[in-house]
Amino acid sequence: MVPKAGALYNVHMRIIALKTLRLFWEQHPDAQQALQAWYRDAKRATWSTPADIKNVYRNASLMGNNRAVFNIRGKQYRLVVAINYTSGILYVRFIGTHRDYDKIDVAMI
Repeated sequence: MVPKAGALYNVHMRIIALKTLRLFWEQHPDAQQALQAWYRDAKRATWSTPADIKNVYRNASLMGNNRAVFNIRGKQYRLVVAINYTSGILYVRFIGTHRDYDKIDVAMI
């Protein structure tokens, strides 16, 4: 069966890159459990619109340029992902403290 134009090829989200998250939690071990939980949830997700994210993560901030910001470990850290809803891919663009987050332009990273 040939998929229709614009149809999703993957039922679940693909996350690029777990390595970025792993390197962060190696430097910040207190973030490991929360990041692994987010990764498991996001990998199983079928987000095709920003509303789908908000249904699961009510505190997520939806930003311009298809970016979503997730609070990690009780808002101690912030995770920014770029989302391609059509292909079901999440690109990890930033993970860091609130202080580091304040120095970036979410829509441009």
